[in-house]
Amino acid sequence: DYALFVNGKLLGIIEAKKVGVGPQNVLEQAKRYSRGVTNGVGNWNGFRVPFLFSTNGEVIHFIDIRDTKNTSRKISNFFTVDALEELFSINFLIEVPMVKEQHEIYRIRPYQRNAIREIEKAIANGKRSMLVAMATGTGKTFLTVAQIYRLLKSKTAKRVLFLVDRKALAAQAVREFTSFTTPTGNKFNQEYDVFSQRFQKEDFGDDVPFDPSVLPHSYLTSPNESQTFVYVSTIQRMTINLFGWENAFHQERNDPDDESDAEKTDIPIHAFDLIIADECHRGYTAKETAIWRDVLEYFDAIKIGLTATPAPHSLSLFNEVIFRYTTDEAIEDGYLVDYEAIKIHSNVRINGAFLKEGEHIVRVDTTTGKETYDELEDEREFSSEDIERHITAPDSNKKIIHEIAKYAYEHEKETGHFPKILIFAVNDLPHTSHADQLVTICREEFQQGDSFVQKITGSASVDRPLQKIREFRNRPTPKVVVTVDMLSTGVDIPSLEFIVFLRPVKSRILWVQMLGRGTRLCSEINKTHFKIFDCFGGTLIEYFKNTTDFKIEPPEKEAIPLAQVIENIYQNIDRKYFTSILVKRLRRIEKEMSGNARMQFSAYVPEGDIGKFAEQVKDKIANDFTETMKLLRDKKFQDLLLNYERAKRTFIKALEVVDTVTSEMLVAEQKPEDYLVSFSKFVRENPEQIEAIKILLERPKEWKTDALNDLRLQLQKKNFGEKELQQAHKLVYNKALADIISMVKHAAKNEEPLLSAEERVDKALQRITKGKTFSEEQQHWLGYIRNHLVANLTLDIEDFTIVPVFVHRGGIKIAQRVFNNELEIFLSEINYAMAA
Repeated sequence: DYALFVNGKLLGIIEAKKVGVGPQNVLEQAKRYSRGVTNGVGNWNGFRVPFLFSTNGEVIHFIDIRDTKNTSRKISNFFTVDALEELFSINFLIEVPMVKEQHEIYRIRPYQRNAIREIEKAIANGKRSMLVAMATGTGKTFLTVAQIYRLLKSKTAKRVLFLVDRKALAAQAVREFTSFTTPTGNKFNQEYDVFSQRFQKEDFGDDVPFDPSVLPHSYLTSPNESQTFVYVSTIQRMTINLFGWENAFHQERNDPDDESDAEKTDIPIHAFDLIIADECHRGYTAKETAIWRDVLEYFDAIKIGLTATPAPHSLSLFNEVIFRYTTDEAIEDGYLVDYEAIKIHSNVRINGAFLKEGEHIVRVDTTTGKETYDELEDEREFSSEDIERHITAPDSNKKIIHEIAKYAYEHEKETGHFPKILIFAVNDLPHTSHADQLVTICREEFQQGDSFVQKITGSASVDRPLQKIREFRNRPTPKVVVTVDMLSTGVDIPSLEFIVFLRPVKSRILWVQMLGRGTRLCSEINKTHFKIFDCFGGTLIEYFKNTTDFKIEPPEKEAIPLAQVIENIYQNIDRKYFTSILVKRLRRIEKEMSGNARMQFSAYVPEGDIGKFAEQVKDKIANDFTETMKLLRDKKFQDLLLNYERAKRTFIKALEVVDTVTSEMLVAEQKPEDYLVSFSKFVRENPEQIEAIKILLERPKEWKTDALNDLRLQLQKKNFGEKELQQAHKLVYNKALADIISMVKHAAKNEEPLLSAEERVDKALQRITKGKTFSEEQQHWLGYIRNHLVANLTLDIEDFTIVPVFVHRGGIKIAQRVFNNELEIFLSEINYAMAA
């Protein structure tokens, strides 16, 4: 055990154990030492040393004992001398700014105010890890800047790390910080330092005068209490700084997120006291999620995750969602626009391609690009998944683009402007690029020159992709952009009106993110909605319709008539759902109506304010149903809702304005809640069909390995795999790694607690050992038994003859002796306690 002195002051105590002992619970010994110290540096409810640690040499647990709300937490390394001194100088009672100050923040929206309230409440209650789920396009970055400002102002935080996924988002975040107006009327960076990594000039563009300040190296390596700042960094750069290039994300040549100037740096764990991670979207795989986790867990800081798509991997990083604002809520509140879904049927995309004997083809050498004409000697069949990966049908791509062009020209005729179109291609591989093929076809189809259609991907063939993204967002051209996944997340392009899915999507997170590109408002073009084109016959929409907060309806030939929507509300047919549909229709009318239409609507709603009526209609239906339905069912009002005068496109000749113009070359397929409802129904209705369920619920004394194996097998056959069930329980109940026994018993009876395997084993062993005395040798064997039970949930006599941990210690013969020849009785008690 160790005492830590800083400048003569006893600030810390370390309780040290051997590597085989878990250090978390032995903090109690360090607490006892803290109470026993005389002439300590303070007195906090009897504790006289504030910082307590326990470790087994591999894992470290820590608690600041001064605040009774504090709980122990795992840290990645011991604090430095400077860190302990700084920690001791800080007032341990966190002062969080009052919510009433929020009205001073310019442009803050009600739901953002609510998010700030929940974040600050969580911090004040001692939470150090939390997730905020807000729909794409609802201002997560603005919310973050406002929140950081308040936490800096209150001195709750001083050194803030804002982690983003890509360089484009880092540049976007820096712009958001420097354009943010504080309650005092200053810009954020006039009151607090905002640092970033080094950017290229084109990352910001000529229209952005701000020159970002690069973080001084010493701020990372030698943090001190005099520093107050925000550092915007990519996850890639921070990973390299902490763990070196060998542990970073893989990067291709000419990668727009290139961090070649980054290097491994000695950074202490207290370098930041607040970390906000924006969209952990690289976490599609276990390895990528692990990189995020390693970076976040390295620092001892309050951690806030921001996401539009809560998923198991993001929940595992941030524990729980403390605030949620969905896409549907944002559409109904008028902060996002609604959508129309269009399905395009392609026989090739649905059924694949069949080539006949003697057919002429071109073979492409994927290494060199050389093309050779050939004639098939035998027929061949390619599945739909082979299209654009192993074979391409140019006629298919041409006809799909031609079909989309019909909608684009119709849109131009109706609105007076050509829509901005984003097309998701299958790939951008050298010599066989689907993206390149689509760019060529689009240029031929629209006949507006190369600048009208552009490719934006991360491949080496794309020059300055971040600059191209900015041009797509801010300039008239390009109108059509082909990408693979570079524009699937985070990039803000409000004027986008068409999203085309020409690549299959299997990830729920990616699907929602791709859809989110179109939801943003854009008053400059009077954007009322956007269109999604499912080029796989509507199968993508159907596949994802019940898996997101984005309530995609499979496209029908015609939308449900407004009169039918209202009648369904009146007849109480799924009233909540159809009321939501009505609100969306009213919001669209609000955006499209002319001044004359407002005058016409004033005969039915106060001042003809359809937006306010949309805002109030839910409450009116709930609280004044008769009068509200009398209005909604009025045939003249319904006719006006359909045939109101649309706002005319304005046109002005500005004869005396002089311009200067320049140019330059430049989880299961169900929601987790529904999945668990199905599982509960299955368990309650089928105990007779699965013997193991019957044993758990009625005869726990018969619990053994065969019953467990049969349970897992039978549940898997019914699509209730253990892994999927654990994920669902984690999302719904915030219970990680619930054991299969708990999940079955909880499904049968809600009062049954959800336990992890460790919790169940410890509970069972406590039950059977209570009041008994065990020798030192027996205690060792109980430790081996515990470890086996945590991994297996049962223990049979045969295990002592085959399981290495038992065999290496003498096996069944020694075990019988150790337990006084009552091993089988003991095992029976253990299994019963495990299942009871």
